[in-house]
Amino acid sequence: MVEKDDHVPWPDHAYVPGFSPRHSPEFFDEIKMTVPPDLPADQLHSTIAFRAGKQYFDAGFYWECHEVLEVIWRQTRDPSPEREMVLALIQLANARLKVLMRQPRAAMRLCDIVDTRISRCPDDRAILGLRTAELRGLISEARAVAKKAIQRP
Repeated sequence: MVEKDDHVPWPDHAYVPGFSPRHSPEFFDEIKMTVPPDLPADQLHSTIAFRAGKQYFDAGFYWECHEVLEVIWRQTRDPSPEREMVLALIQLANARLKVLMRQPRAAMRLCDIVDTRISRCPDDRAILGLRTAELRGLISEARAVAKKAIQRP
């Protein structure tokens, strides 16, 4: 069960390209505006945008997760562990979305990319409130879901 933050607006459905209607372009604007341009990278995970992205991911709203985490990604330095971590989460959401779009092989390739991103992050501390071990667990879950989808006739 996903614990929902009262400050995070929830769409009435998860958007899956080719399978469900897309949300209005303005739906996520209010969330994205919660990331001040001068916020230090190590505090980005405290924003409503980051919390929304993580909650959307946990609830299976993968396209929505990607949509709101882009504003976090744009505010990270390149290269930096924060950038690698948020891109890993975005690409992991994309992997899960690809399975829903019936493209499990693309999902497997995205999991490989996420593995590479996570390998660039230190294991000894949380980055944006996330630990690499947590992401590795999510990668394993995504691979298992994709593998099962590949094996279906």
